[in-house]
Parts: sequence; structure tokens; C-alpha cells
Amino acid sequence: MPLKRLKKLNTTDCLWIYVLRILKDGPMHAYALRKAIQERFGFMPGTVTAYKVLYLLSRGGLVSKEQSGRQVIYTITGKGRKTLKDAADFYSERARVLK
Repeated sequence: MPLKRLKKLNTTDCLWIYVLRILKDGPMHAYALRKAIQERFGFMPGTVTAYKVLYLLSRGGLVSKEQSGRQVIYTITGKGRKTLKDAADFYSERARVLK
């Protein structure tokens, strides 16, 4: 049970990290982003959750968005790249001290 909770806390509850990591590879619209997270990281974020996270990331300046026809394309910003690096460094340090 504790491991299941840990996995949830570090996947769907921290979805923003996975969103930024996928967007680091290139701009993407929300539906494709959800599919990419499932394929790459093995879990499918909920539709509403993904849109809420994208909205908050956009509001925080971590991603930018651009209308392309009927789709909104999201792109990671410089601030988003720095935040992703800081998050990865945090996880690396946690892994180091837990070994």
C-alpha cells in the first residue's frame, strides 16, 4: 500500500513534471501530450487534470500556448526548462540520500 501511494504521488499528483519533460522534446497539443505521457511513462493522466495542469503551467510562465487552427499548441519556456532541471536535480538528490 505505501508503494502504491508513493507511485501516485510521483506520477499523477506531480503531472507537471511529466508535461514539461514531454514538451522539452517539442511543442504538442494536449491530446497528443496525454498519449505521449502514457507511452513514455506508463500512466494516462485524466483529461481534465491534464488541461488544468497545462493552464497552471501557462499561467506560471512555464509553458506558452499558440492557437493553430482548432488546436492549442503548448511549448516549454526557458523558465519551464529551468524548473524541469531543478525538479530532476531534486529527484536525483532524493534518490542519492535514500540509497
